[in-house]
Amino acid sequence: MIRFYYHPTPNPAKVALMLEEVGLAYQLVPIDTSRGEQHAPEFRAVNPNGKVPAIVDSDGPGGKEARVFDSGAILLYLAEKTGRLMGMPADRPELLSWLFFIATGIGPFSGQAVHFQHAAPEKLSYAINRYRREVERHYEVLDVHLKGREFVVGKDFSIADISGWGWVERAPRVLPGDTPPLAAFPNIERWYREVDARPAVARARAVGKDHAFKKEVDEDTRRALFPSNYPKASR
Repeated sequence: MIRFYYHPTPNPAKVALMLEEVGLAYQLVPIDTSRGEQHAPEFRAVNPNGKVPAIVDSDGPGGKEARVFDSGAILLYLAEKTGRLMGMPADRPELLSWLFFIATGIGPFSGQAVHFQHAAPEKLSYAINRYRREVERHYEVLDVHLKGREFVVGKDFSIADISGWGWVERAPRVLPGDTPPLAAFPNIERWYREVDARPAVARARAVGKDHAFKKEVDEDTRRALFPSNYPKASR
């Protein structure tokens, strides 16, 4: 059984889609990051970095319980565990390259673009311009790559597509404006629509819907989500 530590944000959404695609049984463990539950000692024992997603596999290597944190690591772990969604062996160099391109580029720049446009107390034009343009640059790289391709890697749907879907899903929030966010990236838009039509996507979107995650953004929420902005509490 997989214990899946979840909050409805892009990186956990990738893991939800992976679990639904491969059909592994899992127990959902909601972690309300707006309430600071990611900082609890019990969760830090699962992910010392205090972020979701994370999983605990009761049937890990050698039959022992194993924890895995960071969405890219979880996708790789589950793909190797099930032998699914990894592409052909010859695809592995490309698979790893695009998986890390998304994990170290599209993901972090998208997250910072969201933060400075929607969460920062001051709308800093330099920061907004910097992160939006980096998102757009990464999108352009992916868009060029997807020309004439159905999937990111090889001939089949893989964890690279799952990883990309998790963030492109949030493009309207990452790149808000007067025009649709994917208008300048027709190959990404076509690819996204094809991935988004998969039955497992609807099931992934339903994950956690019955849990009342905190939606109010107050001072406690800001301290929970952005603890580095505040002085460390004395011990």
